[in-house]
Amino acid sequence: MTQPQLTDFYTILPFTILVVWACLLLLADLFIPKGRKGITAFLAAFGLAGTMGYAITQASLSSTGFSGMVYLDGFSTYANILLLISGLLGIAVAYGYNQRMGIERGEYYTLLLFSVSGMMLMAQAADLIIIFLALELLSIPLYVLAAFTRKLESEEAGVKYFLLGAFATGFVVYGTALVYGATGNTSLTGIFLAASNGTSGLLLTIGAALILVGFGFKVAAVPFHMWTPDVYQGAPTSVTAFMSSGAKIAGFVALLRVFATAFPSISADMTDILWALSAVTMIVGNFVAISQTNIKRMLAYSSIAHAGYILMAFVPYGNKDVVSVSIAAGLFYLLTYVLTNFGAWAVVISLEKAEGKGLELNDFAGLSKKYPALAAAMTVFMLSFIGFPPTLGMVGKFYLFRAVIAGGFNGLAILGVVTSLISAYYYLRVVVNMYMREGDPVTEREPGLAFTTTFTAVATVVLSFVPQWLFLLASTALLR
Repeated sequence: MTQPQLTDFYTILPFTILVVWACLLLLADLFIPKGRKGITAFLAAFGLAGTMGYAITQASLSSTGFSGMVYLDGFSTYANILLLISGLLGIAVAYGYNQRMGIERGEYYTLLLFSVSGMMLMAQAADLIIIFLALELLSIPLYVLAAFTRKLESEEAGVKYFLLGAFATGFVVYGTALVYGATGNTSLTGIFLAASNGTSGLLLTIGAALILVGFGFKVAAVPFHMWTPDVYQGAPTSVTAFMSSGAKIAGFVALLRVFATAFPSISADMTDILWALSAVTMIVGNFVAISQTNIKRMLAYSSIAHAGYILMAFVPYGNKDVVSVSIAAGLFYLLTYVLTNFGAWAVVISLEKAEGKGLELNDFAGLSKKYPALAAAMTVFMLSFIGFPPTLGMVGKFYLFRAVIAGGFNGLAILGVVTSLISAYYYLRVVVNMYMREGDPVTEREPGLAFTTTFTAVATVVLSFVPQWLFLLASTALLR
């Protein structure tokens, strides 16, 4: 067995930095007094920011490590930076919320760091075994965080997430076993070469489909979405905000990497499955969201619907002429979703009170009169979810629809437009409550929430006028 070289460790250095920092923080937190866990939050944010600074320096580099089991390329660097931004925003919305809800414990932030590190390893994984290990590393801290309040609804959310997550992991493991049986490889490149030499067959297709099921759970695609509304509602809202962004990024990045690198030879078998998965996810997510009166459940089904939109980028993955544009569109929309999603959850957290109060749509009534800036920000996020100008969501959907049409799937693009119009009903219902109904909402004024809301709202609008460089960044992050 060859010994690891310095270049191997350099390939995963951002991941290593974050894991070491999380371990040190776990020890340091033992000496931080109970009432001063803001120090732990600051140190966690510092670790994420430092890791992101180093990850940016690797943006133009490309290498492999540990005998080709991990990649360092533009794709992984783009995903890592996006995941680190999610971690920073996750800490920003969590600190004041944790104090208010009486769950201010230092292990919250170390668990978040470990989960982000697992997501980063997922982005760099070039072997199905590494993908499995990364999946466990990102998931186990999230199971604990979902049950962090130690209340019945939170513990129920944690148990549901754990049981269904373990079930989904079983699909990934079994799919990996079948792929290995068909090709004799777990390396993504090795699988591609074996399949290109005529090894592809029914066994390989079934294995790929099982892996798709496992990742479908992580990204909350229909029919693997049933855990989402219950877990999103029961978990602490700060955890839900982070989970709905970070886990989705990691799941989609892994799907893009695996299918574009290992399974292009079976795209003819998988295209119809991906088409149906995307279509059903968009339809179910948007239609069920209409009947929701709890904002957390509504945003849960919104998350499901947006998983369907992002899945559109996978459908033409076997078309060599379109795959580059398709992957770039998927990466760009992930950035769009993270900014919009965190902003919306920050507003929800601002209105939430103890015992789950303040989370009904009626609780947003009168927000525009008492807190006009907050209402304006929420309006921006709702319009971005719909895909209405001038927001980044409109640009993101434009790129997605363009990629799908270029791949020849006009019907899927039309379905995406129609479901976006349907989504306007439940998104604009929030705006109607804020501006056209009387109420006396009370919000929490916390620096982290104010920063998150302001930053994401401004970015969602301003970047929509100059999206070209962001799409170019996503295009240069393509798989190599």
